[in-house]
Amino acid sequence: MQPAHIAFILEKTSLPTQSIHAVIKLLDEGSTIPFIARYRKEMTGSLDEVAILQIQEAYQELHELIKRKATILKTIEEQNALTPQLKKEIETCTDKRKLEDLYLPYKKKVKTRATAAIELGLEPLAKTIMAQQTHNLHNETKRYLNKKVKNTEAALGGARDIIAGWVNENIKARELVRGSFSRFALIESKVVKSKKEDAIKFKQYFAYSEPLKKCPSHRILAMYRGESLGLLRVKLSIDDSYATKGIERGLIKNPRSNCGQQIALAIADALKRMLVPAVENEFKKAAKLKADKAAIDVFSKNLKELLLAPPLGEKKTLAIDPGYKSGCKVVVLNPQGGLLHYENIFPHPPQKRTEEAKERLMHLIETHKVEAIAVGNGTAGKETLALVKNLKSNHPLESYMINESGASIYSASKLAREEFPDHDVTVRGAVSIGRRLMDPLAELVKIDAKSIGVGQYQHDVDQKLLKESLDTCVISAVNSVGINLNTASATLLAKISGVGPTLAQNIVNYRKENGEFASRLALKKVPRMGPKAYEQCVGFLRIKSGKIPLDNTGIHPESYSVVKDMCKATNSAVEDLINNLDLIKQIEPQQFIQADKGLPTILDIIEELKKPGLDPRGQAEAFQFSASINKIGDLQVGMRLPGIINNVTKFGAFVDIGVKESGLVHISQIRDQYVSDPSDILAVNQRVQVKIIGIDLEQGRITLSMKE
Repeated sequence: MQPAHIAFILEKTSLPTQSIHAVIKLLDEGSTIPFIARYRKEMTGSLDEVAILQIQEAYQELHELIKRKATILKTIEEQNALTPQLKKEIETCTDKRKLEDLYLPYKKKVKTRATAAIELGLEPLAKTIMAQQTHNLHNETKRYLNKKVKNTEAALGGARDIIAGWVNENIKARELVRGSFSRFALIESKVVKSKKEDAIKFKQYFAYSEPLKKCPSHRILAMYRGESLGLLRVKLSIDDSYATKGIERGLIKNPRSNCGQQIALAIADALKRMLVPAVENEFKKAAKLKADKAAIDVFSKNLKELLLAPPLGEKKTLAIDPGYKSGCKVVVLNPQGGLLHYENIFPHPPQKRTEEAKERLMHLIETHKVEAIAVGNGTAGKETLALVKNLKSNHPLESYMINESGASIYSASKLAREEFPDHDVTVRGAVSIGRRLMDPLAELVKIDAKSIGVGQYQHDVDQKLLKESLDTCVISAVNSVGINLNTASATLLAKISGVGPTLAQNIVNYRKENGEFASRLALKKVPRMGPKAYEQCVGFLRIKSGKIPLDNTGIHPESYSVVKDMCKATNSAVEDLINNLDLIKQIEPQQFIQADKGLPTILDIIEELKKPGLDPRGQAEAFQFSASINKIGDLQVGMRLPGIINNVTKFGAFVDIGVKESGLVHISQIRDQYVSDPSDILAVNQRVQVKIIGIDLEQGRITLSMKE
């Protein structure tokens, strides 16, 4: 890459130059971010996924900038207006905004007041005024009068329109206006008077004003949502006197002269009619983009916590999708999540066949030797959980409340219909609840991440950016865990580094036709599994009880030879070395460093040998809500209750305390010390103790505090 290109990425990321070179080389070769972060640490200086993603995004931005420059140069050249100086300015420009400023005078223009005045032959007059050398402007203006320009004021007005157009295209003028917006802009919102009743939930923003640079993302997005619904009017405002004075100083030689006064009028017109509206729009878009990215960042953090929730593992599970009138849908799943049985029970009102429901549940538990029970947290969820906790089983049995957000999306999806063509959405929904307990990651990847509901304003932010960020989050989570090659669905396999939907389906088809994979090496037999795809994916796939013990670790096959050398050094077989801390302690990492395998890789190999196949997510644990609290009416101010965080936002966190409505811990109530970002302290699925400090029965709102 050219030094200027590296400098561009360096400015955007502040990462080491050598690391930037290495990452770009690997990306150009087709490597994925998870693969680079895990298996190419020597090349990158052990950069993590976040840093590698920053380089990738800057690299993409650079490509877009280069492409835009080529288009602009070609357009200006076609106009025979490309001077050597302008060409150099464009080629060396690294700022997208400045690049568009350079291009602005050469853009094809629709008919404007300036172009109309030029057609009237008033451009020489405008140039005379700008030269500021005439001593009798009145006489000079008379030369331009004709049938279409009937008097001097019309001529001067036309000349001012032309000058205003020049001011609008003046790079320094635009920068002065941008400077004013950057430092002094206020974001203001007002309610649309005719929509005041409809806009009641935006009451805070009926007459609101705040410095733009201090306005947090959630308030910006709230105002923009109100504007998109036609309930609010939002604008940015500045005192333009700073920009006015700056532009006048740059363009006017003598403010008291007739020419100086005409230029001042043109500057004021340009600011009011073109510059300020254009830059306001520019800053509104930039503020929206910044707020979008902040909201998307929150969404991604929450999603990753949800995806990486501890799994129960492969156990026979009874799952219940609770309900009142329509009953509770009950399913029994085998340890791999396959459906063994389903039926309905009616333990709650109006039917209230409680004893019959208990008998049916006990029958299923004993018949199928159920090891765990999963209950959805929707309507009647807490009552159903209390019911199953009172069942007396002959063997250990734990019950879990499961967040069922998005389960209905999966149950109605094409994927669910293909998997369960003979069952309705209620059965599929119960199956999804059970599988979420067994392996949250494997189940949640089947659902559009936006439907999981762990963010703020997800429908208002840039949908392309949101999808890209959430896809990256899902891929990162899946690869950080590693998946079982012989049980993973095509949906889950598609998220593995280097795989994708087509190859994932090929893997599943090969598994169906040939049985389970006995080794990672057998992956090479899968149709369209080329060398690059194999290199990228194989380290993230696990084979339990396979022919090769290392196939159930995060050690890449390209490093198996290193393990063999370690075995020789410790006089042991691979199966003896794995999980044997005494033998592993004998390994001297420095002895095994090779040209392409440095100390970071050697240390990673040793860590994998210590804990092969260990799931980094930990183990699922049951949670107990307060037994005496079932609905919002049971709450009292001052109560302290256990809860689980189910959403973190920029303004606080929502906590499930075992009633239908989640309570809000505002950012000011998280701790006694100042908190700038709740996600620095709190995370989805985190267990907390909260105090009730406010209850609004009419609005169904619960206010909580975590302060001692």
